[in-house]
Amino acid sequence: MTQTANAAILKEIKAHYGLDGTLDLLYGEYTQNYHFKTSNAQDFLVKLGPENAAQDTAKFEQELLLYLTQKHSGIKVPVPIETKTGESHCTIALNSGQHSLRIISWIPGKLWSAVNPHTKQLRYELGKASGGLLEALQSFNADACSLNPKWELNKADWCQDELHNFNTAERQLLAFFLDRYKADKAAYQKLRKQWIHNDLNDNNILVDIKKEQINGLIDFGDASYGQTINEIAVCSAYLISGFPDPLDTLNPFLQGVHEVFPLQEEELQHLYTLIGMRLVLSAVHGKINALAEPDNQYLQISQKAVWENLKLWSAIHPRFAHYSFRKACGYDAHPQTQAFKTWANQQQRSFDEIFPTTSFKAAQHLDLSVSSLWIGTQKEFNDLELFEFKIDRLQAKNPDKIIAGGYQEPRPLYTDPAYDTVGNYGAQSRTVHLGVDFWLPANTPVHSLHAGEVVIAVNDQGNKEYGGLVVLKHKEEDLEFYTLYGHLIPETALAHQVGDTIAAGGLVGMLGAAHENGSWSPHLHYQFMLDLLDYTDDFPGVCYAHQRGIWRDLCPDPNLFFKDPELNGDEKNQSDELLKKRKEVLGYSMSLSYDSPLHIVRGQGVYLVDSWGRKYIDTVNNVAHVGHEHPQVVEAAQKQMAALNTNTRYLHKNVIKFAEDLLKTFPKELCVVHFVNSGSEANELAVRMTEAVTGSRHMLVSESGYHGNTRTCVDLSHYKFARKGGYEPPATTHVFPIPDAFRGNHRGAEAGLAYAEDLGRKIEVIESQGIRLGGLLLESVLSCGGQIPLPPNFLKAAYKEVRAAGGLCIADEVQVGMGRLGDSFWGFQQYDVVPDIVTIGKPLGNGHPVAAVVCTAEVASAFNNGMEYFNTFGGNPVSAAIGSAVLAVIEQEDLMQNAQSVGDQLLSGLRALQKEYPIIADVRGKGFFLGFELCDSNLKPLTAQAKYLANRMKYYGFLMSVDGPDDNVIKIKPPMVFSPHNAEQLLHYLEKILNEDPMYP
Repeated sequence: MTQTANAAILKEIKAHYGLDGTLDLLYGEYTQNYHFKTSNAQDFLVKLGPENAAQDTAKFEQELLLYLTQKHSGIKVPVPIETKTGESHCTIALNSGQHSLRIISWIPGKLWSAVNPHTKQLRYELGKASGGLLEALQSFNADACSLNPKWELNKADWCQDELHNFNTAERQLLAFFLDRYKADKAAYQKLRKQWIHNDLNDNNILVDIKKEQINGLIDFGDASYGQTINEIAVCSAYLISGFPDPLDTLNPFLQGVHEVFPLQEEELQHLYTLIGMRLVLSAVHGKINALAEPDNQYLQISQKAVWENLKLWSAIHPRFAHYSFRKACGYDAHPQTQAFKTWANQQQRSFDEIFPTTSFKAAQHLDLSVSSLWIGTQKEFNDLELFEFKIDRLQAKNPDKIIAGGYQEPRPLYTDPAYDTVGNYGAQSRTVHLGVDFWLPANTPVHSLHAGEVVIAVNDQGNKEYGGLVVLKHKEEDLEFYTLYGHLIPETALAHQVGDTIAAGGLVGMLGAAHENGSWSPHLHYQFMLDLLDYTDDFPGVCYAHQRGIWRDLCPDPNLFFKDPELNGDEKNQSDELLKKRKEVLGYSMSLSYDSPLHIVRGQGVYLVDSWGRKYIDTVNNVAHVGHEHPQVVEAAQKQMAALNTNTRYLHKNVIKFAEDLLKTFPKELCVVHFVNSGSEANELAVRMTEAVTGSRHMLVSESGYHGNTRTCVDLSHYKFARKGGYEPPATTHVFPIPDAFRGNHRGAEAGLAYAEDLGRKIEVIESQGIRLGGLLLESVLSCGGQIPLPPNFLKAAYKEVRAAGGLCIADEVQVGMGRLGDSFWGFQQYDVVPDIVTIGKPLGNGHPVAAVVCTAEVASAFNNGMEYFNTFGGNPVSAAIGSAVLAVIEQEDLMQNAQSVGDQLLSGLRALQKEYPIIADVRGKGFFLGFELCDSNLKPLTAQAKYLANRMKYYGFLMSVDGPDDNVIKIKPPMVFSPHNAEQLLHYLEKILNEDPMYP
């Protein structure tokens, strides 16, 4: 807009509306839009368009907006502003042409297109706003014609004539939806109709991002009279953009709509096609505009997203989309679900009708859920011989019962990558079982309960596939349904031809062995389906947990026919009940991580797994040092637990081997081990040793240091006693400034020596009071202090000062040790020092309570003062076996090298993000002991943003946590098996969240 044109428009606004102000150009497809700010700070929207259609458009839009504002005040829409003479618009001369100028009120907020992220709550709120608008417009009547018929879904046939402008692949994609649209046109035309907005796109929705609410709906210039469901289709077509899983994206939106304005079942049948047709309209209009104005970037801005959405939407089965819509609106996913259940509940069938060579009348439930203790580790449940042996043992214990179970059971068994994809929540795995498994020997004959027609008979080859597979189609009364028989001997499945019929009680096939049934222990996967979804050689036997409600309705419970109480489906998610009971019986000062606590039931490598089988990549649990439930560590514990567990007053080789294995990692000066059970016990014991050597309990500790949860340890943990609920520490605790070279008292290259001088002055004060120093207790890298590596030269100088005062130096390696830094086994080795005492905890037992104190011979001798040291569980044979196994895994799997190389990858990636996102004020650490600090440009800590980031990373399947005095440091301390791919994923989602609005309030 030229200054001349700007001045001319302002002059006309003054003349016709009596308003002074300034204009800022916005964008629009058919009109020029301006943000008009008056001299007294009022905001308006100015719309400048061609005069030829202005009168009817302005009159109609004014009528519509006035109706909504006067009759339905709950709907936030712009208010038309009349000219001084009471007109809806004025005509002005501009650039040798006549133009219509209108002013409407300005609604504050952020355009949906600029909002990030589009959360589930926000999509739900948009649904409620859209439903409210539909409800309001139901009673609106107008004689006007639709303002822009080329965008009306009920008149979209014209797009067929434009297909010649597209290439072959594009034509095929567009024709897919056009063909469906034409085929359904007669039924579609009978749906209820009303006036609708018809263009609820992402630039016509205003959002209050702080409240996660819809502030207003604008631009009614495309309003039309048509099918009510068109409104939902139009908005949905824009809403799915940028999401990997469109159906999941739409669920909260449809729920919100339906709560305010119930959608009819027959309308939902057409929604899939209509969403596709809105995308078709966008693609066709985009092509026409591109041909007419090839240089107009605004007209082309959304075309890439349109084609991406078309491809994504076309990949969804239309009927499955319909079922998803129904479930979101509170209906049964399948229209016949209740009818099927009613009919099935009238039946009473027996297991021996399917397996007539057996005489089983009752079932023994086999729990293979993610929380089951029966299945053991991943290594164990992938060991088919072991799995089959355990099945045989269970059968022997229950000779009169058939081993069965699994309906709607979330399982960890599906480890093949074919079960994994990327969805709206990050990486996702299909875990929820859709049928019942009957565990019987290979070659057991399988028969059908119902007469049926063969529709699938194949050998579904591949790891964790079905092997021999038969699907039958049945018709009973007015019902049509299917049964699936998986894991058969392929030859017995292939003996049938599609179209063959099998009588009730007829042979379907025989159970296959592992080499032919998809690599499973012999069993029948038995499943009912109300829709085959056009599968011809397969059908899902497992679904994603977030879709389980849809699949439950689509695949009813086979136990409806058997009514065996052992097979009654039990949803394993008891999170709400657990939370309630936890609050009742556990200590009130205990906390849970995250705004929505997780119900974790299994660990596996870098993953923690919740009760529905969702895997979370653990980036903070430095307890599971070599990976959660490492099979070698688990096996060591199981074997020794089965033989003996007792105290150290008896000779046993395990504790000697463990001590020798551990001491191999230390300098020769550190040669004596005392075993305990936790880092807190280790630090408590180290302080006792210090007093035994020096006669003093006076200890130097750092600001924000943390050393454990016993009273002595809390007395020495500034991170605890100086925060909420804390207290004045005892006089024996002497705190020196945190040696933080980034935001601390001293910064730059000489910070280390400056901090050491601070510590020296603290010692002088202690000695000036006639007090002898006991020692220094310090983490080799400050953990709770914010993942802070000690600055160069600090620790060496600090040790010198302490020893000069007669004190001992204790290195707290509870969190940082055991090779986590990558290039040294212990943190103190980074600084060319040798402590007098080293304390070790969390990682030593990989989750089992094992800890140790390692000291010099001189310290051990002084501690041996006549008072026996005894620890009931410290160094017991089980703990010792576990500790040795952990040390062996670190070496055998070269985990220090992994920590170094993947840690370098993470550091490089984080520093690259730091350049793009200045909110990352500092990146620090080494190996798998990293942190990045969030601050504003003045180094003010951004605590809320750090908490937000950690919670959002959980949403995408990463467990992260905050630390530091201001809780603004994100710490990264994953299990040592964290892989390059894990690091790549972590960096990807960090960047995604760093772009989100709440990071920059």
